[in-house]
Amino acid sequence: QRIALNADYNRVYVSNSGSSSLSVIDTVSNTLVATPSVGSIPRGVAVNAATSRAYVTNSGSGNLSIIDTTSNTVVAIVSVGVSPQSVAVNAATSRAYVTNSGSGSLTVIDTTSNAVVATIAVGSVPKDVSLAP
Repeated sequence: QRIALNADYNRVYVSNSGSSSLSVIDTVSNTLVATPSVGSIPRGVAVNAATSRAYVTNSGSGNLSIIDTTSNTVVAIVSVGVSPQSVAVNAATSRAYVTNSGSGSLTVIDTTSNAVVATIAVGSVPKDVSLAP
């Protein structure tokens, strides 16, 4: 997903690949409220409303930016595989899953410690990831 919704706080998050940033939009007033800088060529976005965090894959820099959604600032950067594309967050297990199209892998991150806990080889050029409810 290149866009993510946080319905609890009336915010939409949009990755801006051309400007290495994330647009934060207030859905009540339909206005731009912040544009934090992230890594090179941001792609996927996911939000965990319970922890006030947004996760952005940065395809050009091979990492994941973690943003505090209350201050709209980057609080951590986690190295993942080559050319990360998509991210999904499981709030119940405190895990984020990142597809890495350049390295054919899925990186699993503990969202409590922001540490990589596993890198799993998958098929060639994985793009998207989602979680079943």
